[in-house]
Amino acid sequence: MTEPECIIEIESLHTRYGNHDVHRDVNLNVYRGEILTLIGGSGSGKTTLLRHMLGLEQPSQGTVKIFGHSRNDATFNRQEKIIRSHSGVLFQQGALFSALTVFDNVALPLRELHILDEDMIRDLVMVKLNMVAIEPEHANKMPAALSGGMIKRVALARALALDPKVLFLDEPTAGLDPELSESFVELILALRTEMDLTIVMVTHDLETLVALSDRIAVLADQQVIVTGTLDEICRFQHPFITSFFKSIRHKIEQKNHSEQTWKTVPMPS
Repeated sequence: MTEPECIIEIESLHTRYGNHDVHRDVNLNVYRGEILTLIGGSGSGKTTLLRHMLGLEQPSQGTVKIFGHSRNDATFNRQEKIIRSHSGVLFQQGALFSALTVFDNVALPLRELHILDEDMIRDLVMVKLNMVAIEPEHANKMPAALSGGMIKRVALARALALDPKVLFLDEPTAGLDPELSESFVELILALRTEMDLTIVMVTHDLETLVALSDRIAVLADQQVIVTGTLDEICRFQHPFITSFFKSIRHKIEQKNHSEQTWKTVPMPS
């Protein structure tokens, strides 16, 4: 069987702020086409690890490779430009520029290429907005006029503007009501197939985790203590995992009990 292509490789990563260690000897691989979810308690370093993958922070020790190239060199050279053009990121609150319209927010990464004329940029922006179900009449709106769900979709369109190979999602459904959260999850799954995306996600939302994750990496005790499928993670004995998945076990038990009760209720004559 052919080994899956490793898109991101993290080896012996340490993160230290002063005398405080956030990560110690973190090792993690992300493979092409998968959705890998990072979970961990508050302060476990999930977002910091994501920032290392994005090249926004440098680790104290260790290496982060993406597409086979090291991100440890912070200089903005040709290699780093290639890596960035193949990466898209959706920040937790969308992080749209408040002074720019929807159109200009999505157009920004395209304009930074300095190789496309405005007609082509306009066409590409409208394609990306259509991909995330944003109607053309919203293109000239300012972010302040958008709902939370629309902000997430516009931010996703911007993350996809350069047709990335890997997409980073930081709490993608945070702040959305259950219906909007479900539709956003469905959108991500559809885009993953359509664009052949590899996705790295940070989330604390169990329903999002269950719906999207192929594999899960658990950060605790300053390390990645285990990676695996949902079933494999649930069988791993650790206090954080037991606590984190307690509510989902309770939901499953409630669902099974409700179905059993429904079956025993006499039908009206």
